[in-house]
Amino acid sequence: MGRPSNTDERRQQIVAGLLRVMSERGYERASVAEIARAAGLSPGLVHYHFHDKQEILLCLVDQLAQGVRQRVAAGLARVKGNSPKARVEAFLDAYLATGEDANPAAVASWVTISAEAIRQPEVRAIYETVVRTDLQHLETLVEALTGPGRAQSVAAGLFAAIQGYFVLAASVPGVVPPGSAASTVKRMASGLLD
Repeated sequence: MGRPSNTDERRQQIVAGLLRVMSERGYERASVAEIARAAGLSPGLVHYHFHDKQEILLCLVDQLAQGVRQRVAAGLARVKGNSPKARVEAFLDAYLATGEDANPAAVASWVTISAEAIRQPEVRAIYETVVRTDLQHLETLVEALTGPGRAQSVAAGLFAAIQGYFVLAASVPGVVPPGSAASTVKRMASGLLD
């Protein structure tokens, strides 16, 4: 595979700049100048590669979704055998477990993105697609344990717990004991699935 183009690299830098700024200050206070500074570029280059700040945000949503899906796929690939319970737990770990690839800035950004989804129809459209796709994946995993009747409500409850942990971790740092989210939601899942 060839080397990414300079344009792709620059766009990636800019999106990473928005991630850094947004995780610290929120979307509203993430000016193009701040994004450029965080990316190590000039504001003119930001404007050259993106029409506006919202376009950067939409690219960030896509990248964050791809990242978590890669984490889920890697977690599912590590499951020995085909244990449905282990597959649900791998999904939950991918979203909530800390580790070398954990990204607190991404968690904070997801919270901000969910808030922007309420305000901006374009953000809502892409955010809704991401949530529905990931929730459907979890529902399929849960259905292997519960059958179709309960899968939707159990998956929705578990996904709501994930989102709740994101909000708490991002908005009230230190309130969630480090490393506790995944184990707690897995215990919740176990209670719902047994």
